[in-house]
Amino acid sequence: MNAPVDTTLLQPAPRAAGRYDTHTVHNQAQPLAGINAFDGDAVLSAAVAREAPWAAERCRALGAVAADEAVQELARLANKHVPELKTHDRFGNRIDWVEFHPAWHELMALAWKHEVHSLAWTASKAQPHFARAALSYLWNQVEHGTGCPTGMAYAAHAGFQSEPALRIWADKVRGTTYEFSRKEVADKPSVVVGYAMTEKQGGSDLRETQTTAAFSHTANYHGAPAHWYELTGHKWFCSVPQSDGFFTLAKVNGGVTCFFLPRTLPGGGYNPLFIQRLKDKCGNKSNASSEIEFAGTLAMRVGSEGGGLREILSHAHLTRLDFAVGSAGLMRQALTLALQHTSTRKGFGLPLSAQPMMANVLADMAVEVEAATLLALRVARATDHLATDAHEKAFARVATPMAKFFNCSRAPAIAYEALQCHGGNGFIEENPMARVYREAPLNSVWEGSANMMCMDVRRSLVRDPSILEAFMTEVQSVRGMDGRFDGFASALQPLILQAMEDEFLARPATEAMARAVQGAQLLRHSTPEVVDAFMETRLGTAANGTGAMSGVMFGAMGKAVSRAQAGRIVDRALQG
Repeated sequence: MNAPVDTTLLQPAPRAAGRYDTHTVHNQAQPLAGINAFDGDAVLSAAVAREAPWAAERCRALGAVAADEAVQELARLANKHVPELKTHDRFGNRIDWVEFHPAWHELMALAWKHEVHSLAWTASKAQPHFARAALSYLWNQVEHGTGCPTGMAYAAHAGFQSEPALRIWADKVRGTTYEFSRKEVADKPSVVVGYAMTEKQGGSDLRETQTTAAFSHTANYHGAPAHWYELTGHKWFCSVPQSDGFFTLAKVNGGVTCFFLPRTLPGGGYNPLFIQRLKDKCGNKSNASSEIEFAGTLAMRVGSEGGGLREILSHAHLTRLDFAVGSAGLMRQALTLALQHTSTRKGFGLPLSAQPMMANVLADMAVEVEAATLLALRVARATDHLATDAHEKAFARVATPMAKFFNCSRAPAIAYEALQCHGGNGFIEENPMARVYREAPLNSVWEGSANMMCMDVRRSLVRDPSILEAFMTEVQSVRGMDGRFDGFASALQPLILQAMEDEFLARPATEAMARAVQGAQLLRHSTPEVVDAFMETRLGTAANGTGAMSGVMFGAMGKAVSRAQAGRIVDRALQG
């Protein structure tokens, strides 16, 4: 039984052709390349042609960047190799600096070159905020972490207008040549600006600010007097702590006051701002967010003592707009990735996109993304007329937090469904879908969570009756174009009035207001297929009841939307 086997009798089994050839890849999705994210986006390109045609070439140039394979590799590297805090140099000197992978700096340089942060303040032609919103929408399809400093630089420009001493910062924040250094503002071609508002005990309630400020001295700063204070305190969230300067809040004799502090002082010395740690975030990995401490930190007062909340609100409109735009851009990227994957990978003998249920999913997502895009761009258009049009100013006051709430809340749902379209492939970090998925919830909690936005909507309506009038005028301006929309609009004002009486109803009222603006914009600017699908599945007012058969999940559009109609909607959303 244990005798050795005569191996000369053993012959190898005949090898079938390709038997061991297991590494040939079949039926994987094709990479997203060779498209232009602007030209291929029917909704965005048409909107720019309507409102700011002069910006089309700028958008086209950035659209080419968004799908560039080399740029997407930069995005992957910047998120894989996260920022590192360097509190001291090798000699033991406190430096409080952040190191980044070179990919981060290349992305920042691209964003600055394409004026993602500054076009609203440099363009002399009509609708500069709208044009800048289109750039931000596209940049949020490039890399999201760098979208934070572009948005803050955009908003910061408004804060530099009221103080003559800060005019040099207004000039430098418009610069288009990015430089990562600790040079003094006068010696830099452009600057990056951060915000440090939130504290541990207060969260979004900035009235609970515990940081204090004591007057130090008045001195000339780049040609104008500046009132300097010494700050003492701690900030729980400071985004982009390597910025050249920061807006922050501190109390002076109990009154919350706005300040701006430069990291490098006029004499070249470093302002004592201590980075305690970097946040280990769920997403937004490429960007540094931190906890910081002020201890004898010098800052210039902006506005009057005690007027800090009012001062910061002048910036908040712009940051909230940018979050609404950015979330719409993220949703567009998720949809683009889902369309690319499902149209170039087969399952059960057909491209995934041709399978009946997948067609329902993709069309449903496309309707949602188009509605979100038009909502954000409508607020951007209003922003261009704040100083000249009373209606637009009143509309923007309520529509901005409304759009921020709604788009930021819908982004995670779109990202989730787009990941579902990829299956397990979407859950792998090499796939940009994983990064989009982790990023999607962020905008909803930065610059005020959903409840804060709905509270702001309600507060505005209660304080100023003209705001409700302006909003309803906007909604009623399309009355008669679609009976389903008319029915929804008729039920909207009673709901808003109830929410004004009872905060408990603030969120459903705000959601209904967002859907109303989306519906109005679609009626003006979209195709019959998209309008019909939206009215039947989002407003739930179809006279024949078919709209009620649509579910709340994507891909649950009921029989009111045909397969042929879904196919035309998907065709409209396809790029390439």
